[in-house]
Amino acid sequence: MSPKRRIGTVLHDNALLLACLGLFAVFFIGMVLSGAATYNQEQQEHGSHEQVSVVQYLRTGDFVEATFENWESEFLQMGMYVVLTALLFQRGSSESKPIDKPAPQDQDPRDVHANQHTPWPVRRGGLVLTVYEHSLAITLFVLFFASWALHAVGGVKAFNEEQVQHGQAAISVWRYVTTSQFWFESMQNWQSEFIAVAAIVGLSIFLRQRGSAESKPVAEPHRRTSA
Repeated sequence: MSPKRRIGTVLHDNALLLACLGLFAVFFIGMVLSGAATYNQEQQEHGSHEQVSVVQYLRTGDFVEATFENWESEFLQMGMYVVLTALLFQRGSSESKPIDKPAPQDQDPRDVHANQHTPWPVRRGGLVLTVYEHSLAITLFVLFFASWALHAVGGVKAFNEEQVQHGQAAISVWRYVTTSQFWFESMQNWQSEFIAVAAIVGLSIFLRQRGSAESKPVAEPHRRTSA
C-alpha cells in the first residue's frame, strides 16, 4: 500500500475521533484566547493595571477552574452513562441494550475462544481480566475525580484572588469545597449533562437520523429497542 493510500485509510478509519479532537482543539484555543482577554478586562475593572499574556493566563486560577469545572461534568456524565446503560433499559431507545434478548455486551469473556487478536487482558485472565471488564467506567471516574480536584485547586486560587482584592482573608482548598460557590459551579454543569443524556435517550425512541450510529434505522418501529 502506498504512503498516500495508507494515510487516507488511517484518516477514514479514525475520522470520528480525529474530528472530535480537532473540534476540541479549535474550541479550546478559542476559550484560552477569549478567557485571557476577559481576565485582563476584569483586572482593569478592579483597578489593576497588570495584564497577563495568554501563556500566563494558563497558570491563573480562572483558567484552571473554568477548564476542569467543565471537564469534570463531562467525565461524570460519560462514566455514569456507561454504568447506567449496563444496568438499566429504555424500551424503544437506540441508547439501550435490547430488552427481550441477550446483548453482545453481556457475554462473559471467559467463555470466548481467545486468539491473537483478542485483547491481552482477556487472554491473561484472572484479576487483570476482572479489572479490564470494568476499565472504561473506572477510567472515566478516575478522570472525573482528577478534574474535580483540579476544579477545586483552580477555584480556590481564583476565589482567593477576589478575597484579597476585597481585603478579606484567603481560604484553603478544603474550606473552599464546603462553600456554596464550589457546589453551584459543579451542580450547574452536572444537571445540564444529565438533561442532555435524557434528551438523546428519549428522543431516539421517536426521532431518527439516517446514517448515525446513535439512531435506529429510519423505518424501525418506535418500540423496537436497539443499541
